[in-house]
Amino acid sequence: MDLIRIIFAVILPPLGVFLQVGLGKHFWLNILLTILGYIPGIVHAVWIIARTGPSRA
Repeated sequence: MDLIRIIFAVILPPLGVFLQVGLGKHFWLNILLTILGYIPGIVHAVWIIARTGPSRA
């Protein structure tokens, strides 16, 4: 399931974060980072998905 989230994170970073943690501070931070630059949004999304792991989902 993490592979699917990472694919979504590369295509649309906020969607990958939303699937991992829901509508929280990380989701809104990722939207801000994606607006400021696509690459920072991807990095943050992959970091959140890798950090929280499957137990959080």
